[in-house]
Amino acid sequence: MKTNLTYFEKRDLTNQKKIRTSASELPDFCYDYFIGIEQNSSSLTRLNYAMDLNIFFDFLSEYLGKEKNKITLQDIDKLKSNVIEQFLSHLSYYEMDGKIIKNGEKGKARKLAAVRSLFKYLFNHDLISSNVASKVQTPKLHNKEIIRLEPDEVDRMLDAVDANNTFSKHQKAYDANTKERDQALVTLFLGTGIRISECVGLNVEDFDFSQNAFKVTRKGGNQTVLYFSQEVADAIKVWLKKRATLGLDPNEKAMFVSLQKKRISTRAVENLVKKFAREATPLKKISPHKLRSTFGTNLYRETKDIYIVADVLGHKDVNTTKKHYAAISEDMRKDVATKVKVKF
Repeated sequence: MKTNLTYFEKRDLTNQKKIRTSASELPDFCYDYFIGIEQNSSSLTRLNYAMDLNIFFDFLSEYLGKEKNKITLQDIDKLKSNVIEQFLSHLSYYEMDGKIIKNGEKGKARKLAAVRSLFKYLFNHDLISSNVASKVQTPKLHNKEIIRLEPDEVDRMLDAVDANNTFSKHQKAYDANTKERDQALVTLFLGTGIRISECVGLNVEDFDFSQNAFKVTRKGGNQTVLYFSQEVADAIKVWLKKRATLGLDPNEKAMFVSLQKKRISTRAVENLVKKFAREATPLKKISPHKLRSTFGTNLYRETKDIYIVADVLGHKDVNTTKKHYAAISEDMRKDVATKVKVKF
């Protein structure tokens, strides 16, 4: 039995335990559903589905007047599409654990996707006679303005990591122990556009400075090699020198560690990015994903090649890249404007 699990294997194991806990509150037939979709979905997707289906069955429990784990396949088979539409309406505002929960179009679309996935499985396995969930329209999703850092804001953020001039005395003392790490993290985000989960999962052995390359584990578990600039390489090398002085456990492989000398958490990375971003641009809410957006936009402006951007960012569908980078279409329109000459 394998005992030295990777970060991603440990994450999947944790998710599996959470799925079992969440699914235990659902009707028995949901257990077979989660087993059935395991080969074609990530553990995080299944965990999100489990949580969303609990909300759906909470609604059905009230609608049918019976405990949610007592709901049967016969009950599901009798449902009409309008019940699922009522569920989507219910999601606008509902109470959970004494709190009022609000869902916008994106939240409703995600929960509908979970319900559709369950109904599709049940229908394909001849457990219900019709798939009424497939008849329900997805809420219209409106493209939101893409938030990213402008070049001057990038400079100010990097300066904030380096200087910490506006932080409290206590904060400066804390940051003195993490400065090299934070500079490497922020520079890596801005220079490669990797996801936060990909960054947290990196090990020292994943880096090859002779090629300025590193191995990253993408969503779904696939691995690929990405390349970085000398600027990124320099920042990481400085951090590695600092890391070597921390007295870490020899078995700790994580590239980025916390003050507790363990692999840094996604929450800690989110907090440090937000902290320095506030110094650079107080009016923008900047997260690690916004640094990814910043990289993606800058890469497109330099290459003018949407397919390169999609490949580097790890998007399986180039339409995902187009949808998430509003500035791309704006730049295209500007570029086209210079191609047409009007002669008088």
